[in-house]
Amino acid sequence: WLVETLKSDSTNYNYYKTLRGWIKVHPLCILLFRHSITIPMIIGEIRRYLRDNNLIRVSRSIKDTAYRAMQVKEKIMANNGQEPTVSQIAKELDLPTADVVVALESIVSPMSLYDPVYSDGGDTIYVLDQLGDNNDDKNWLQEIAFKQAIKDLSEREKNILTLRFMQGKTQMEVSEEIGISQAQVSRLEKGALEKIKS
Repeated sequence: WLVETLKSDSTNYNYYKTLRGWIKVHPLCILLFRHSITIPMIIGEIRRYLRDNNLIRVSRSIKDTAYRAMQVKEKIMANNGQEPTVSQIAKELDLPTADVVVALESIVSPMSLYDPVYSDGGDTIYVLDQLGDNNDDKNWLQEIAFKQAIKDLSEREKNILTLRFMQGKTQMEVSEEIGISQAQVSRLEKGALEKIKS
């Protein structure tokens, strides 16, 4: 009944909070629920729902390994007073270091691309703003094709086409950078493109 009734995470949470609030207002309910399996069953259903409807699925064995690794970490910290290395944890668990690393990484909550990294009151910089991959396959292939196409041009023509098409500058910006007029840049660019086409 409960699983069929509860359709979303927020609904699960709201039902759970309502039940907890009702128990606080009506202390006699504690007598009814204290020795029954109702509360643990509700909590279990909510956890199962969240686990099964997560975007990223982590196997139960990896979760168990992560849980055991965290327990070992706390035990070693309590005994030694310092944080153990992954190798020490792996040795204590009698597991390969790579398995422990995977398990510990699996329990870290993923960071949103829209989490703020820095804010000075006005402009906020997000994680997404800090990411960039200028060397992806498409750019790499375009660069190779571009270099192949301009290999027979003069150095001046290569420079103009590189500034225009690889760096995205306007003809005016190119003319200022190499010290010729915009009309000359236009003429040289047109001539270079004609050479490439032929």
